[in-house]
Order: sequence, then structure tokens, then C-alpha cells
Amino acid sequence: MIKSFYPPLRTLMGPGPSDVHPRVLAAMAKPTIGHLDPAFIGMMDEVKQLLQYALRTENPLTMPVSAPGSAGMEACFVNLVEPGDKVIVCQNGVFGGRMKENVERFGGTALMVEDAWGTAVSIEKVRALMEQHDDIKALAFVHAETSTGVCSDARALCRLAQDYGCLTIVDAVTSLGGVELEVDQWGIDALYSGTQKCLSAPPGISPVTFSERALDKVRQRTSRTPSWFLDKTLVMGYWGGGQKRAYHHTAPVNTLYGLHEALVMLQEEGIENAWQRHALHHRALRDGLEAMGLQMAVAADIRLPQLNSVTIPEGVDDAQLRSQLLESYGLEIGAGLGALAGKVWRIGLMGSSCTRRHVMLCLDALENTLLEQGADIHSGRASAAAAAAYTNPEQ
Repeated sequence: MIKSFYPPLRTLMGPGPSDVHPRVLAAMAKPTIGHLDPAFIGMMDEVKQLLQYALRTENPLTMPVSAPGSAGMEACFVNLVEPGDKVIVCQNGVFGGRMKENVERFGGTALMVEDAWGTAVSIEKVRALMEQHDDIKALAFVHAETSTGVCSDARALCRLAQDYGCLTIVDAVTSLGGVELEVDQWGIDALYSGTQKCLSAPPGISPVTFSERALDKVRQRTSRTPSWFLDKTLVMGYWGGGQKRAYHHTAPVNTLYGLHEALVMLQEEGIENAWQRHALHHRALRDGLEAMGLQMAVAADIRLPQLNSVTIPEGVDDAQLRSQLLESYGLEIGAGLGALAGKVWRIGLMGSSCTRRHVMLCLDALENTLLEQGADIHSGRASAAAAAAYTNPEQ
């Protein structure tokens, strides 16, 4: 007979999900009510306001899609790309490739700007391609590339798109809550994110926001949106303002309780303080890793604080080390993807997993496990270097 499932206690420091705070777990255990209950509708309005705060936007169409970040991605592309549309897609890791898939599946033409994994999107390459075409409908790029730990210059890319009169579609799955993100100030037209990274809510919800320019494109479509569930003109009947809502789908009630609490916690901390916290603990982790003799895989000026790519030392068995960390310390770190598989570890410092306790545990566990494998590292230095970073946080 199959019995109840009891998951092991883990410390999650991979590329996501991150540790979910006890307050969020407690919120999810509250009584389920109907998805059209007046009390739930009031909470929905608060979720929208809290997302607007986190995204730094006043866009009325800001809402959580009842599905993971991949569905948020599809929601942006399926509403904004029509057959024949030319879309510049920037790829410098795994997730730019998924953008290309979306453009092509909805009948658009993806004009690719490709940069090496571990580098940022090239502004000059994008400009050169825009110069060659006068009918670009949108520029799509990943702000924080989860597969590499690289942050591209979203502000500059959005300014470039505005100069050439096209929309922007931005993947902010890993950036929301972890690094500066200014939807209105930068002029982002459509953005999707996830809840399981720096928000530290459970997976399964994707915040999205659409500017008025993006909504004009949706309204002016000459073909019907080829997805019923993700059609923004339909779902806004449920997520629109006011108490009167049209049934669209049964929302994941308890999961949205969790997102609400995670966003309340972010508001309590302050979004700019959250950005600073991620930067502080990143510096401590970096200093500890480098004192140990390990190397960061991404240049400092484009490095994500919340997703740290670390070069695997020569002779170390990647899979065995990660398995040993999980078994001996209950600690999860991520493997490399695609071109970086077997070459890097991805260590997450996201949301509730971004604390001094997490940094010190990771450094100690990693050092001990590397020494057990016979790796050529400097022992006994990492913790002191990290502690020094906390003592001198501005350095």
C-alpha cells in the first residue's frame, strides 16, 4: 500500500526552487475558499498591487498566471506574436532558445542574436540587426540567464527597442526580487517571471505584466490568439479590477495564498533592501569560494548575485560531488546546462536561501566534500574570507 509522502528536509541552493519561508508554508495551509469568493477576490487585488510594487510598474495588466514561468513566457509570446511577425531573439544560454521556439510555434520569424554562453547579450549585435530590418515587431531577451548566471543590460536593450519602434519581451524569471528591475522606468512592454526563485514561493505561478503599448498590439491582432487559456483578453475578465469577476479558470487558491505572503514579506523588507541583501551575500560567497581556490565562471560586471556559476576544478567528479552534498549535508546545488554541463556548478542565493547561514553552510560543505575527493584547494580559508566580507560589507 502506498503511504503518505514525507519529503526529506533539504537546503535548496540550486537554480530554483529556493527554500520556502515557514510563513509562506503556513499561509498555504490556511482553509481553501472558492476562487470567486469575495474574500479571495480581495486578496487577488492585493496580489496585483504587490506584484506592481515588486516589478516597479503601474501597468493595470499585472497578474499571476496560474502555471509556472514557462507558461508566463508562452502567455507573452502567444498574445504578442502573429504569423509573419519578425522578432529579434537574443540567445546567450538555454532560455533564449525557448524564446525562439515560442516565436516560431506562433508563426513568427525569429531573427537570432547569438552570444557565447557566459557572456551578456551584445547591444551592438542587436543594433546592427535592427539596422538591417525596418519591420521588427519585438525584441526578446533574457534579463537574468539562469543557465549561466549572466545579467544582460535590460535598460540599454529596452532603450534600443524604443529607438527602433518595437516592443520588448523580457524573461525576468530569475531577476525579480534579486537584482534591480524597473519595468516602467526602463520601458519594458511584456515581462514574465516565476515565484520559486528570489520570491521564495512555491513553483507553479508566473507573474506577468503588459504595458499599454503591448495591450495595443493585443487589441490590434488580425488573427485570434491561438491559446484559449493564455488569451489575455479572456483572462482579464477574471483578473480585472472590481468585485465582479467572470469565471475563467479555477485559480490555485492555496498557492496564491503563498505568493501573497511571499510578496508581503518582500514589501516588509523593501525591494531595494532585497537587492542589497542578495548583493551582500553574493560577495561573501564569492570571497569564500575564491579563498578556497575556486574560480567564478562569469565576469564580475555581468555576474548575477543570486545565481553563481562556479568553474568545477580539474579532476572533480561533478555528479558524485553534488550527490555527496545532498546525502551528507542535505544541500542541493545545481549542475551546468547545455554548453556548460559538467563545467560549472550553479549555486543559488535566492530569496529565503540568501542568508549568512546558507553561505557558511555551502562553503563548509563544499570544502569538506572537495577535500574528500582529493581536490587541490586551499583548506581552512573560505569561512574566514566570507566572514571578512560581512565585516566590511561595502568592499
